[in-house]
Amino acid sequence: MSTQWSPAFNKTYPDRLLQSVQELPPVDLFVTTADDKLEPPIITINTVLSLLALDYPSHKLACYVSDDGCSPLIFYALHEASKFAIHWVPFCKKYNVQIRAPFRYFCDEDNKCMTNNEEFRQEWSRMKDMYDNLSRKIDVDPNSIPNLLQGEYTVFSNTHRTDHPAIIKVIWENKEMVEDGLPHLIYISREKRPKQPHHFKAGAMNVLTRVSGLITNAPFILNVDCDMFVNNPKTVLHAMSILLDSKGEKEVAFAQCPQQFYATLKDDPFGNQLTILYKYLGAGLAGLQGIFYGGTNCFHRRKVIYGLFPDDVGKGNKLSDEELKQKFGASKQLRKSVVDTFEGKIYAPSDVIIVTKAVEEANQVAGYGYEYRTGWGKQVGWMYGSITEDVHTGLTMHEKGWRSELCTPDPIAFRGCAPIGGPTSMSQQKRWATGMLEIFFGKHCPIFGTIFGKLSFRQFLAYMWIINWGFNPVAQVCYASLTAYCIITNSNFLPKDWGIYIPTAVVVIYKIYNLYEYLDSGMSIRAWWNNQRMSIITPMNAGFCGFITILLKLLGISDTVFDITKKDIPPSNDDTHDKNAGRHTFDESLVFLPGTTILLLQLTAIFIKLFGFQPQGVLSGNYECGMAEILCSVYVIICYWPFLKGLFGTGKYGIPLTTICKGGILTCLFVCLCRKTVSV
Repeated sequence: MSTQWSPAFNKTYPDRLLQSVQELPPVDLFVTTADDKLEPPIITINTVLSLLALDYPSHKLACYVSDDGCSPLIFYALHEASKFAIHWVPFCKKYNVQIRAPFRYFCDEDNKCMTNNEEFRQEWSRMKDMYDNLSRKIDVDPNSIPNLLQGEYTVFSNTHRTDHPAIIKVIWENKEMVEDGLPHLIYISREKRPKQPHHFKAGAMNVLTRVSGLITNAPFILNVDCDMFVNNPKTVLHAMSILLDSKGEKEVAFAQCPQQFYATLKDDPFGNQLTILYKYLGAGLAGLQGIFYGGTNCFHRRKVIYGLFPDDVGKGNKLSDEELKQKFGASKQLRKSVVDTFEGKIYAPSDVIIVTKAVEEANQVAGYGYEYRTGWGKQVGWMYGSITEDVHTGLTMHEKGWRSELCTPDPIAFRGCAPIGGPTSMSQQKRWATGMLEIFFGKHCPIFGTIFGKLSFRQFLAYMWIINWGFNPVAQVCYASLTAYCIITNSNFLPKDWGIYIPTAVVVIYKIYNLYEYLDSGMSIRAWWNNQRMSIITPMNAGFCGFITILLKLLGISDTVFDITKKDIPPSNDDTHDKNAGRHTFDESLVFLPGTTILLLQLTAIFIKLFGFQPQGVLSGNYECGMAEILCSVYVIICYWPFLKGLFGTGKYGIPLTTICKGGILTCLFVCLCRKTVSV
């Protein structure tokens, strides 16, 4: 709650920026994808096309696409998308198109070609046909790609997603450096070898940083996930208004744009649209040291990524060549680009010819062994040690004394697709909970950042709140089990008589305030309830599995695994009317076992109470099970209504029989242990 006490909001004026800045700085655009099956190429190319069409001088932009799955299909899709971009980008800028991701532009009812302008109607129809043709082209069997790419495909021969050399291809180069042309488009797949650590997304981001440092070395970096398209073409100008501000130059490390989603389901049935989180918590953080780094939709200052402290701003390079080598590696060209970054030098247009010359050097810094005995991931770049590399990296910046800002232009800067379905959403939440606990048990724990660093106390509390995603599930599972235990053993843990009104009043007041936030944001009571329900379901399932994962890691039994969130091609319109769209789905993953067990446990406890199977006369009257424990158990059952339906559902809408059997065995074991404690 303390995080929300001093909210702050930024209002940016891009027109004033253009009046006060002599020349806009270059910006490197990073797009990351890792699996062409979980992240379909059609989603990735729409994100790339929206970035290529930004309202920003094209010769100041360079788009780097990191394909961590070494997929020829992704490369082929980008190759074809670049041909379409030659026509799409001028069309967007000529007619001031607002949404520049084609698959959203052509499906939006507001963008239907209803105008009387014959020239526009013809161009609109031509663009629509070209995009449909592009979609058909990339929806092909991967085995047919060699014939389509001919000689360019040979680099993908004999490669495997976890065993291949570095592949860097310049798909499009703005050789003439024209302002209204297409930005550079560069494909990167870093080297991977079996049993060699690659540090998941953080490793890919560091390779992008090094390769871009050799080619364009822009002072600012925008990173987006492959499913986050540009919703406001002036987004870069809004972010530069923050980062180029006289105060921002000395204090602000990054500008984070909030995540908002398209094709949203009515009333947020899975509780993952994060609307309230960004509106209230995000604004509150902006009034402290700044919002957390969210992993996507974020504008970074390159010199901060290179490890610069706020106190060293404007002092140029203070590192010797030996220190540069120790931190940044053996590449002389990379070390030179780092020095240029620290000293504020920007490549002149005549220097950008190195786009085609730097590939050989770039292949070196994209190798898996380049980071060995360097500071990458420890002192510079995206931080290693957690699968939530975004929060980890942002935390290290805040610990150094940097601030961050929330960038919220109107219309919103980016839109993406929220996970749909139980397994996908749970997998994502498990990864987050696991990563948060990795941060807590690492050397960049917020506690150390407050004691030994420059993390403010209230910012520390905010970080501990988000890291609590990993610890909170343990408390929730314990309380849910304790409620069932008290009913089964006819005992109590909640106060009786007037004492129960104190915790009840606290809970009711907080729930009413939380409901006010939803209503004030234009959301429904149903959306509020769905989020309340998922705040019980998600931690007890995904969060608890994340805690077990960390426990096994700390014991040296197993290591964490980065689960890629599946990106589904969403329906055409928001608020889909498909009656099954908001239904919870299940699979045989262990992530659903804790919740199934908790539900069976509560049902068993209520059954024992209703049919009088509780032990009698064991404890005195003051210690017998009261109505409060029963109401808590009933509340958990109501929250677990999707699981209750899943017990009787079929197909993907039903909990697998194996999971139900495992949950039943654990429930029987728990009841037996409860009975044993009573007899003892």
